[in-house]
Amino acid sequence: MQGRKCVGLVFLGAALAGCHVERPPAPPEPVASTEPAVEGIPVGDQRSAMEAAADRAPATTVSSAAPTPSPAGGSGPALAPNAPDSYVVKRGDTLWGIAKVFLRDPWYWPEIWQVNPQIRNPHLIYPGDTLRLVYVDGKPRIVVQRSTERGGEVRVEPRVRSEPLGGAITTIPYETVAAFMSKPVVLSKEQLKTAPYVLTTRDLHVVMAEGDTVYARGFKQPTEVGVRYALVRVGDPLVDPDDDQVLGYNGVYTGSGRVVRVGDPVTLVMNDSTRETYPGDKLIPASEDVQLNFMPSPPKVRTDGSIILVSDGVSVIGQYQVVAINRGSRDGLAPGNVLAILSGGNVVRDTASKGYLQGVSHFGGAKVTLPEERSGTFMVFKTFDRLSYGLVMEATDIIQVGDRVANP
Repeated sequence: MQGRKCVGLVFLGAALAGCHVERPPAPPEPVASTEPAVEGIPVGDQRSAMEAAADRAPATTVSSAAPTPSPAGGSGPALAPNAPDSYVVKRGDTLWGIAKVFLRDPWYWPEIWQVNPQIRNPHLIYPGDTLRLVYVDGKPRIVVQRSTERGGEVRVEPRVRSEPLGGAITTIPYETVAAFMSKPVVLSKEQLKTAPYVLTTRDLHVVMAEGDTVYARGFKQPTEVGVRYALVRVGDPLVDPDDDQVLGYNGVYTGSGRVVRVGDPVTLVMNDSTRETYPGDKLIPASEDVQLNFMPSPPKVRTDGSIILVSDGVSVIGQYQVVAINRGSRDGLAPGNVLAILSGGNVVRDTASKGYLQGVSHFGGAKVTLPEERSGTFMVFKTFDRLSYGLVMEATDIIQVGDRVANP
């Protein structure tokens, strides 16, 4: 019996040894490829670029080869501390948000954007495209790999939700400024003199809805059926604080209408109404020019201006609010230019030498001007001759009318 056990143990050992000998070798460790089709570490699957920038974990998203300091000399683009080696563009992303994922200062995006010769239109980025961080001559560059869902030549895995891909992403949130940009915002003195005006509304309504009727007069040129007009109330004058000159008048949009009958008066049917419309409000030809596909960049010239208006009429300005500054195309500004917002510079009295009155009385101490502090970031999206409208992209402190804007 014991002999049989020994024989069994021998056969069992041989079987185990045979299994060990015939086991296939372990696969080799994966090696990073330099082929352009290799995708790096994507950031999330459902988040936009701004959400990814806020939520990204450093341990899983930082490319080991990606240095973060600025180039020699302290100028130029510096990568964000947790810059990924690739990012899959999501629906709802903006170019500003994506640039902030890769860069500490998003306005340096044009300096790292690498134009791919095989891409038909390299300036447009679509949901599903993969942006890869590479290095050319030791400098960081971003290249785009088109998603095969859009017919791109390079196969990538988009890793987005299964849904139809939308249009190209815009630089700033479309829904925030598209309506604003398609409406007149600055009225000149000449427009005030020559623009037609609202005579009255049918049934004397002041708050109108789609389908309501408006009667207008004062057309210097004949109009035609089907022409669309924006109804605008003349708001506050836009005054340059540097020389007290009136740059124009703020146009407050109240609605839009389409001409359905010519004559005197002209009859319009309202397409939409956002607030009260009164006799005397102006009619301005409606514009459909909404261009948001520009790249963030610093101004090419030195800029020093002030915030002179906030579109919503509030006293404290926050993120994604539209403001006007007293610098425009004449001063070298263009859509996409980014400026720093500087607040402060208040004057206080130094009461430290007033003994027991210290902190009680504010009179008699020496006047001290406090330094300005950066409180936000502003991007121009529409320029006129002497003023520009833009969006507050970031607000780190209280921003008010009168705060200064300058090169970032």
